[in-house]
Amino acid sequence: MSNYFYYSILLPHGRTQSGVAAISAELTVSAVAWLEKRHDGIVLKIYRLPPWAARIALVLSRLFRSALKPVELASLLRDLAVMNGSGIPIIEAVRAIAEDEAGGPGKRIAHVCLQLQEDLNAGASLGTAFGRQPEVFPETVRSLARIGDETGKMDDMLMESARHIDRVISLKADAKQAMVYPIVSFLSIFGAGGFWVVYVLPKLVGLFKQMNAKLPPITVAVIQMSDWLNENWMLLLFGIFAAVASLVAIWKYSPAVRRRVFELLHRTPVVKVILSSSGLAFFSEYLSLLIRSGLDVVNSLTILQGALKSVYYRERVLAIQAFVERGDRISQAMRQVGGFPSMMVRMVAVGEDSGTLDRQLSYLADEYSNRLKRAVGMLAELIKPLIVILAGGVFLFLIIALLLPVYDLVKQTMAVAH
Repeated sequence: MSNYFYYSILLPHGRTQSGVAAISAELTVSAVAWLEKRHDGIVLKIYRLPPWAARIALVLSRLFRSALKPVELASLLRDLAVMNGSGIPIIEAVRAIAEDEAGGPGKRIAHVCLQLQEDLNAGASLGTAFGRQPEVFPETVRSLARIGDETGKMDDMLMESARHIDRVISLKADAKQAMVYPIVSFLSIFGAGGFWVVYVLPKLVGLFKQMNAKLPPITVAVIQMSDWLNENWMLLLFGIFAAVASLVAIWKYSPAVRRRVFELLHRTPVVKVILSSSGLAFFSEYLSLLIRSGLDVVNSLTILQGALKSVYYRERVLAIQAFVERGDRISQAMRQVGGFPSMMVRMVAVGEDSGTLDRQLSYLADEYSNRLKRAVGMLAELIKPLIVILAGGVFLFLIIALLLPVYDLVKQTMAVAH
């Protein structure tokens, strides 16, 4: 049975580290020995926590602990590969990284390495240690680490994993780039419009009432909308929050809705190009990596199915796997399932015939990555004039609804004065 201890320890490089640890020890002195052996440091403070305090500390640590970013994961894998390739044992490499990152900006990496170090000290292989932190290490990385354990080529598998994470980061960045510009532009446009309606309009309303101005219907409608917003803004915010929460819940718990949305998006012009290029690039990249690492096709497809985020392609991979398990080739299965371009099916068939399937898939991954970049650039060029038109329309509407009545009032006042 484990007891929980709060500790502060001085590490070899001079930094201190604090935390809560679950230790299978009844005596505090035993916990001190365990901590000093694990961290290769000197315990400065240690307190045994009562059960209720331990539970609160664990919940808070999990709640506020940030997940490892993909860039950090790639850096960790690359460092492990370099050190292991130079002859340093994995456990020593993990300990060195934990010491370098502790107390600095790499606290998340240090925490992951400390957990790895604990598992490795207990006799686990690196693949098993990775498997005990599935929220940090994706299934693809865990599979490559297990292959490295079996083949003795851990440095190659770790470096391949780091390159894979880098390529995935690049693919995701290209896919997200298409949405950054329009989102920022729309927020700016509607933010400016909201400022006019909420802040400027009430001041103009007072002026209109004071002058007993006769307002055009469009201005009256805008004033009524502004009044309603000022009176019901809490209700509106609650409605928006409830709608967003409902949509998120439906998206998360309804596979049928996700499937239908992906099918509709794959039929939408321009969006279809981006989604298909992104999905096919991911498909080719993952499958090439898994096959190149030595996994058989069926296991590669099983891992690929869990790694893909797109429901559209995940279901197709599941169907392909069923055909392959019956004895069909991948290219035949892809042709029967559908959703894959003829060029891709033919190149996969060539790879199967020549024994260069991983190379052909790598070529396809590069090709669809380039298509994704071109599609993102094309979408950005299409969106720019639309945003300009929308912004012009919004401000033209505000001018007609608000500024023209003010201009009429000024003109009437000047006429009366003369």
